[in-house]
Amino acid sequence: MGPVPRRRFLAGSVLALTARAAPAPAPLRIGQIGTTHAHAAGKLAALRRLPAHFEVVGVVEPDPARRAALSDHAAYRGLPWLTEEALFATPGLRAVAVETVVEDLVPTARRCVAAGLHVHLDKPAGPSLPAFRELLAAAGARGLTVQLGYMFRYNPGFVFLRRAVREGWLGDITEISGGIGKLADAAVRRDAGRFAGGGMFELGCHLVDQVVSLLGPPAAVSGHSRRLGPPGDPFADNQLAVLEYPRALATIRCNHTDPLGNERRGFAVTGTRGTAELRPLEPPRLRLGLAEAREGYRRGFQEVELPAAAGRYDGEFLDLAAVIRGERSLAWDAAHDLAVHAAVLRASGMT
Repeated sequence: MGPVPRRRFLAGSVLALTARAAPAPAPLRIGQIGTTHAHAAGKLAALRRLPAHFEVVGVVEPDPARRAALSDHAAYRGLPWLTEEALFATPGLRAVAVETVVEDLVPTARRCVAAGLHVHLDKPAGPSLPAFRELLAAAGARGLTVQLGYMFRYNPGFVFLRRAVREGWLGDITEISGGIGKLADAAVRRDAGRFAGGGMFELGCHLVDQVVSLLGPPAAVSGHSRRLGPPGDPFADNQLAVLEYPRALATIRCNHTDPLGNERRGFAVTGTRGTAELRPLEPPRLRLGLAEAREGYRRGFQEVELPAAAGRYDGEFLDLAAVIRGERSLAWDAAHDLAVHAAVLRASGMT
């Protein structure tokens, strides 16, 4: 049987934001610090696609060689290069997207919070859980938002899956399995190899975030790593994490030696009354299996038609704009983000 027709399953979800939110009276002024994070150019391009919500005032990049290399990049073209001090002094500045190397993410965000600015902080939240906890406490004390850049939070497939779990379509969840990988080139191996956590720390964190979103903080986490590179290569490139819950087990694999890894990325949730499988993750394709009909979906397996996302990062910035304007609260609060980061550090063997 063919795909199930589109349904209004997004009602009440964050992805309904664009249909519900009143137009902003003026775009929010935002800047970006750093260009070295793997998501930096994509995040900046997303912000520039949303001129009704954001005005990008400039980018901070202290390395002149990088500035020269990026001067004609589409995401950066036409934007002023600023010092951090000049960015913080920009009149009306409300927020900063922090896109530095991972070890500088949290210290940079602390300076942004001290300057009274909301922060979009890319992942993972650094190698230190206490430092991340202190950042969130400082932001909370000043009434500022720190939004983590976990890219699947606004993915239509995961939005549907969270709704199915929340409304009990799948019954009591007993099993989650996910995999996210790619074939790492020399640059990825060098950069991610700076941390003992390897690929699970740098990439697998996205799926750990989804497990904690569905089941909450795990009771226990164990990580298993292999290093398949040449002698002397420290990069943990083939990993498995197990997150334990009283009635469920979640397993996440992260394999950076897989030549078809992007196409094979997937996430499946199984419960006592059904299962939902996402593969691939981008663009998401979802197969739903139910022990009994629910909300217009029949018993058995069927393909679910999902709405197209406007862009990989658009949803998170639309949500951030609404939060800064006081139109909503961020769905992923500090307690959630702390639980995720604790689980990521354990899953990757860094604690």
